[in-house]
This record gives sequence, C-alpha cells and structure tokens, in this order.
Amino acid sequence: MKRPVRVVVIDSGVHAAHPHINGVSGGIGVTADGDLHDDYLDRLGHGTAVTAVIREKAPLAEIFVAKVFDRELTATGAALVAACDWAIQQHADIVNLSLGTINRAHAPALADAVSRMRRGGAVVVAAGEHDGVPWLPGTLPGAWSVTIDWSLPRDQCRVVVDGRELSFLASGFPRPIPGVPTEQNLKGLSFAVANVSGLLAALFDRFGMSGSTCI
Repeated sequence: MKRPVRVVVIDSGVHAAHPHINGVSGGIGVTADGDLHDDYLDRLGHGTAVTAVIREKAPLAEIFVAKVFDRELTATGAALVAACDWAIQQHADIVNLSLGTINRAHAPALADAVSRMRRGGAVVVAAGEHDGVPWLPGTLPGAWSVTIDWSLPRDQCRVVVDGRELSFLASGFPRPIPGVPTEQNLKGLSFAVANVSGLLAALFDRFGMSGSTCI
C-alpha cells in the first residue's frame, strides 16, 4: 500500500491544533546555527496560514514542519539549509518554501540544498520572482518557482515549461477565513507557493505519484 504524499513546510512552524490544520505528522525547530530542537510552535501565524492552504487542498497528505522563523520573519542561511536537509530525512515528496532571500551570497549553499532535495526525491516549490526581484532558492536551477497571477482562482495554477525547468503561476490568496473579508486577510507570494504545493499534493495523491516520479 502506497504511503500518503509527504509535504514538508519550511516556515515559522505551525499551530497544529488550529481547525484548518487538524494536526501534523511531525516537526522540528531550527536555530540560527542550524541546530535542531523540538519547538515548532508557530508564534507568527505565517506558517500556520501557509500550512492551512496545503491542508485544504490535500487533506490526506502527511505534513511535516520545519520552523526557521521564530519571533520575526528572518532566518539565517544555516537554518534554512539545515531545514532542507531535515526535509530529505523525512522522505519529502514536496518541500514548500514560502520564503526567500535576495542575498546572492547564499546562492551556492542553497543551490546545493536544492540539488540534495531533488536527489532525495522531493520537488522543491519556492517563491520565484516578485516585482522584478528574483528570490532564492526559488529561482535556482532545480527549484519549481512560483509567481503570482491574481486572475487565477485558488483551485488552479498555470504551468510554464522552459526546457527541463518548470515554473508556476498561482493565486496569492490564502484559505478564506469565515467572517474576514478577503482584502483584510493575508495574501501574497507566500500563498501562491502554498497553493501550488497543495495542488501538487492533491495531484500526487490522486494518481499515486511521488516526488521522485517528477524528477
């Protein structure tokens, strides 16, 4: 029997008891130096909102979280690389990176991390270009980059094929919150990435696919 699709969300952790989450399969926190610990509680809300998007679209997925953001939405390169390596150890099919850096000094280490995740059988879905700014690791070779297309509904995405590389366009709106107007909710590239990860997880589940079948 094939195991469920496995998604690792690298973000600010998760509030696992949130009704839009209904639990996760595991998680860790990562210090600035890249050391691992057991605290993956989300104190910012960003990771929970991102994870909720994926859970909505792929309710049967096994979701794991790696917390690299704690009190603010900043993290070190060492923390991000350690989280990526942990995702490999969880045998991720999809790694969701609703984040990025414009610091090119991190490019070599992040490129190596993307390569390791791909070799480990994961597709890497990450923030691509926004307002003309290319984000890493989403715009590195091997990553599946996502940009926003506000005209698309949340249950669809558009695939762009360039040689051997794939990229995606998707809505930047998150999972709706009852009673909260859309314009007052969070939105942006983070949720475009999560929408793509969720749609891919649902696709993998429906057709019995894994990350390694797409590499």
